[in-house]
Amino acid sequence: MTETKNEENSNSRKKFLKLGAIAGVVAAAAGSLGIFEVFAAKEKSASGKKIKLLSPDGRIIEVDSSLINPEIPDIPLNIRQGAPDKKFVMVIDLAKCAHAGKCKKACSKMHYLPPERSYIKIEKMQEAEKTAPYWMPTPCFHCDDPPCVKVCPVDATFKLTDGTVSIDNNRCIGCRFCMVACPYSARIFNWGEDEFKLTEPEKKDIKPHHQCSSHIKGTVEKCDFCPSHAQKGTLPDCVTACPNGVFYFGDEQDDTVSNGDETVRLSELLKEKSGYRYLEELGTKPRVYYLPPVKRRFPFEESNDTKIQG
Repeated sequence: MTETKNEENSNSRKKFLKLGAIAGVVAAAAGSLGIFEVFAAKEKSASGKKIKLLSPDGRIIEVDSSLINPEIPDIPLNIRQGAPDKKFVMVIDLAKCAHAGKCKKACSKMHYLPPERSYIKIEKMQEAEKTAPYWMPTPCFHCDDPPCVKVCPVDATFKLTDGTVSIDNNRCIGCRFCMVACPYSARIFNWGEDEFKLTEPEKKDIKPHHQCSSHIKGTVEKCDFCPSHAQKGTLPDCVTACPNGVFYFGDEQDDTVSNGDETVRLSELLKEKSGYRYLEELGTKPRVYYLPPVKRRFPFEESNDTKIQG
């Protein structure tokens, strides 16, 4: 039954995207002739309510709400609750990162991603030509005021009570508004299910919302703070896989974070090591903090990790 429902949702999503692509071409030739109302009339009576979406070729278009898949299932309330009495937070120590790439590989394995993809990017950063560069890992920032949630037209991306931002891949229509809105470029688009090549046991092990992405073609994915680990009281795989102790993860309400080797007070760590939030001025209130790269390597060593691209 679940497989049948997912197949129906997938077919409806493909149908929507196909209509958008066709209508975009016709609209370009016919100007503002209300071409979406034509399609809406054929598929379903137009509701009159317009929704803005991002077309496959990157244009902002307006479609009648009747074109949005009406069979998208309602989201049970418990899915949006998150871990009770928790506010998850991550701290990344830039002084320790040597771009070993272990975090990316562990993330890919945890989320059944192909080897060349990861929800974590590691960027080479340098303030000026003559300053020492450093490596900067960037996962999803799980903002407390997330722009990705605000722009989603079908409520497919949402904020949980434990601080994490999640995606319902069964609701996502692939408009990519959230990707455009995210100032951290933390999201990736699933262009094809063939990339994942999951075994049947792996497919059964995937539990949408609480485990990892369901990898539905034409939908958006990202770092989810490994909620299945959080439920068991264990650290995300990116944290435990890092050989240099770069990542700290924990509960803001308990004021504790750990990198697997040491557990420290979050407030003391941020205060003593001048912690900050990336692009704080945007007002997104990210739940990922950084410790400055005070011990930069010189001469700078380029990474040998070329297999996984963020």
